[in-house]
Order: sequence, then structure tokens, then C-alpha cells
Amino acid sequence: MSNVQCPTSNVQCPMSKVQQSNIQKKIVLVSPAHPLRGGIAASSERLAQALQDAGQEVTIYSFSLQYPAFLFPGKTQMTDDPAPANLLIKTRLNSVNPFNWLIVGRAIAGENPAQIIVRFWLPFMGPCLGTVLRVARFFGRNKFRITALVDNIVPHEKRFGDRPFASWFVSACDDFVVMSKSVGEEIRSFLPPSKNIADAVRFAPHPVYDTYGEPMAEKEARHLLNLQENTPTVLFFGFIRKYKGLDLLLESLKHTPNIHAIIAGECYEDWDFYQKIIQENGLSERVHLFTDFIPAEQVRVFFSAADLVVQPYKSATQSGISQIAYHFEKPMVVTNVGGLPEIVTHGVSGYVVDPEPLAIAEAVGDFFENDRKSAMQKGVREEKKRFSWENLVEKLLR
Repeated sequence: MSNVQCPTSNVQCPMSKVQQSNIQKKIVLVSPAHPLRGGIAASSERLAQALQDAGQEVTIYSFSLQYPAFLFPGKTQMTDDPAPANLLIKTRLNSVNPFNWLIVGRAIAGENPAQIIVRFWLPFMGPCLGTVLRVARFFGRNKFRITALVDNIVPHEKRFGDRPFASWFVSACDDFVVMSKSVGEEIRSFLPPSKNIADAVRFAPHPVYDTYGEPMAEKEARHLLNLQENTPTVLFFGFIRKYKGLDLLLESLKHTPNIHAIIAGECYEDWDFYQKIIQENGLSERVHLFTDFIPAEQVRVFFSAADLVVQPYKSATQSGISQIAYHFEKPMVVTNVGGLPEIVTHGVSGYVVDPEPLAIAEAVGDFFENDRKSAMQKGVREEKKRFSWENLVEKLLR
């Protein structure tokens, strides 16, 4: 541990972790960032700002090509939102070009960083990121630490090569910060027995997303979305993938005849599957569809219009949607999978239920029938104090 001069003597006093974190050093953050869109990019930009607020010098190395077109199920990987202010983003990395990996690795080494923080969320990125990190280490003039911020190590939708690709990445890193404890357990299975697990894997919950502006009046938000003012309304928000369980929410609505649902997010699946559920259960008048990509400036409209956020996931690690809900102080229904129960406290900030339509319906029914909104909003305001960017920064820099 480093020392500082004590104010009342000539004795050298040990520095606190916070003091050590605030010593300025050069950090390279390898992650998707603007003009790429999505939660990983948005949260990494917010992380870079938090690192700079803590006194660090940050350069982001992002992707010129993140996914080949045939692997990307959406309409576009790019956003029309303006670039974030005060961030240095170098758009350099090509996920499928090994020659590019060598060039970018040497470029990162040329930054002479004290630490590389690299975002990992999909084994497909393992060969690219694992190679870039090894090249940077080989050409680096000074020793530096490589810390992985891991969203997922084993994906929700498994593919051939997942484990060897992830293993190649893991073995290039010195330590790991995870945002759900289940991911920490999965990483342990990749580490050698000689590795000190307590030092190698640290847990910091996903911070609150506070980049989407202030809440709007519910009446105004519903007017913008052409929704009825006094109707009990729940929100499903984000990309639509099978593991996110939209079908469970739609099936639950037949048990809650007075509840309306906003579905907001681009569909990465065959929409006909969901449309069939809507039609067979006569839900067309109660399900309000906004299935294009939601721009950042529109996010607050959807959360402000809802009484309750529902995340009916069939599998999960953590979820940025929960942290947007915390920012807008909206109670949640989440399923008892992955790290979601670590984020929502049952009966305080929302409900933790089994991933089944009837269980979801019972929670939603209880919320509205017993007028839990005010009490749970108070619980959300207290719970959100646990999820700070300062805590994540401290764990990354430790």
C-alpha cells in the first residue's frame, strides 16, 4: 500500500483505497462506444466519465466493426445520437480481422497505460480481445494491469466455441470485476487452481443509469405515446430476445384483464410468435407496441408513462433495464434468475417471482389491487443508493 504524509507528524500514513484510486493514471478502456448503440456502449461511456471524475485519464478504444452483418439481428448497429462530450473515443477495432488485432494491440501499448479495462459480454469477442490484450502486453514498455469488466462470460444463447473463445480471453486478464455474483462463479471455472480467487474476482453491482434525463409527468408522457391517463400500465423495455421472456408477460396479461402493457424495443426475433399470443388472447387493445429502436432522448418518455417495469427474463446475469428503472424510481417485477434478485428486494423495491405467467400476473395484480405504488417507490429511492458509479470505479481501480 502506498503512503501519504500524515497532517500532524512526519510519519508516513497508509493511503486509503479511495485515495489510491484518485491518483491520476492513464487508462485504456476497450469497449463499444459511440457511434455504436446499445447498453454496453452507453454504460461504458458513463463509466469513462466516472473514471475521469475520479481523476483518471481515459482513452476508449472502440470498434469500427463490432458484428458482421449476418450476425447482427437488428436494423443497424449505429446511433444517430450526438457523441458524448469530453470523451476521447478511438474507433479502431475490427472483431473479425486478425491483422487489425495486431495493429490495435500495438497502438494500445503505445498509449503507455497504467491499466487496461476491457469490457466482455460475448464469447464471440474472445479471440479478438484476447489477442489484442496479448499483443499490447508484449509491446508495452511498462507493466500494466488488465482488468476485465464482465457482463456475461457464458452467453444466454449458447453457440459452438463459446468456452474456448471465453477461455482465450480470460487467460489474457489479470483480474475481473463482475456485476452479478453468478457471473463471478462462472469465471471461477475458467481460472487455474493457483489463482487467488478473492483478489481475482470482485463484485460491484451495475450502477444506476443516470444519463437519460429527468422523469416527466406521467400525464405528459402518456399523451406523447397516445395512452390513456388513468389506466394501470406496465412496461417491457429493451431489445426483444427469447431469453427476455416477453411471451411470459403477454401470457400473464390474460390473468390481469384491466392491465395495459407498453412493449418498447427493437425485436431481434420472429415477431409473429409474439403477435400470435396477442391475437389468441385478445390483447390487441391492451398491448401498445413501439418495436423500433428507442433513441436515448425517448427513454424517459416510456419509463415516465409506466407504473411498473416488468422483466420476465428466462435467464439473466444482471440487467441495465433495472438500473434505468431505479433512475426513474419505478418499482419492478423481475424473475428469480441470475443476478436479478441481487438488484430488486422483494416487497421493497418490487417483486421477485418465478419465470411463469401466473406468478408474474399475481405480482402485477398485487401491485395495483393493493395500491403498492407509493410504498414501493419509497423503497426504490432507498435501494438505489446501493448502486453508485463510484463503487464500480473503486472496484476496477483497486
